[in-house]
Amino acid sequence: MAFVLLLRTEAFLLSSAQRVPTGRFIDTMKENGLIEFRWHGRGGQGAKTACLLLADAAFCSGKYVQGFPEYGPERMGAPITAYNRISDVRCSVHCNIENPDYVVVVDETLLDSVDVTHGLSPEGAVIVNTAHSPAQIREKLRGWQGRVCTIDARRISEETLGKNFPNTPMLAAAVKVSGVLEEAKFKKDMEDSFHHKFATKPQVVAGNMAALVQAWEEVQAG
Repeated sequence: MAFVLLLRTEAFLLSSAQRVPTGRFIDTMKENGLIEFRWHGRGGQGAKTACLLLADAAFCSGKYVQGFPEYGPERMGAPITAYNRISDVRCSVHCNIENPDYVVVVDETLLDSVDVTHGLSPEGAVIVNTAHSPAQIREKLRGWQGRVCTIDARRISEETLGKNFPNTPMLAAAVKVSGVLEEAKFKKDMEDSFHHKFATKPQVVAGNMAALVQAWEEVQAG
């Protein structure tokens, strides 16, 4: 089942088998600024959290947003996929995203078993959590010719938070590469969000903001 979070629209439950045809309507929406993200990760790594944080940040910027995960076997470490739609106008299509503009890969090992660039717009980009360079990652992407971006989210989170929490660095990388949100407002909104979520843990707020800023500066494109 895929649980759908819709901000500025109604919330509902959507079966992953219920595919609403996209086609011309989505193409028209994209002509009007719709941006779609697909996240690949494993259970417990924070891909779903990053997806929902992106939805929250975009909502704070006045966008219409959708953010929803899709699970396979519900166990720690199992592959999951999550999706975002971000637009200046309301989008009435509520289905999984087949042709994203950006793909975010939270776990590099998925490149060995999942065709993460399937359906990805040739004008888009794939963003991978890895210590390798974009050129090295490109070799694993089955002939993908578009942009490849990398960020060592594990190292950044361990340096700033003391543990491997890749979701905040991956969120920053996704926003920077896509340009979907204005930098200063995004960082301010995320700081406010962290203060709200971790009101009694100022060190966690500081660590997450440090991870956000460092990832923004270190993401590589190739």
